Amino acid sequence: MAEKINYAPGLTLSISVSDLDRGIAWYEDVLDFKLQYRMDHLGWCELESSVKDVNVGLSAREEPNPGGAVPTFGVQDIEAAKAWLESKDVRIDGDVIQIEEMVRLLTFFDPDDNALMFFQMLQSDG
Repeated sequence: MAEKINYAPGLTLSISVSDLDRGIAWYEDVLDFKLQYRMDHLGWCELESSVKDVNVGLSAREEPNPGGAVPTFGVQDIEAAKAWLESKDVRIDGDVIQIEEMVRLLTFFDPDDNALMFFQMLQSDG
């Protein structure tokens, strides 16, 4: 049997927006979040909230899904976490994906079809 999930510190909530510039401005101005980074080619950015280890990721979409925040939990080993989910017959949305040399992601669903994700940060060689 697979081992239980070994969580890493942190939580990122992914929220879809129709305009990344407007979204960033709103979260900075209204909620006083701080932009950590922006990846225009992916239509993605992350902002640091005032809650320790909790970030908000904004994802540019032509048709945003209001109320569609996706809790994205950090894990130490995403392959082990995937094996655990599979051992519990959890529906998984495809394979683990990797974004550049930054992060690995896995989307899965609860029994009511609510999407959740795991992320594993990749270590830089520097």
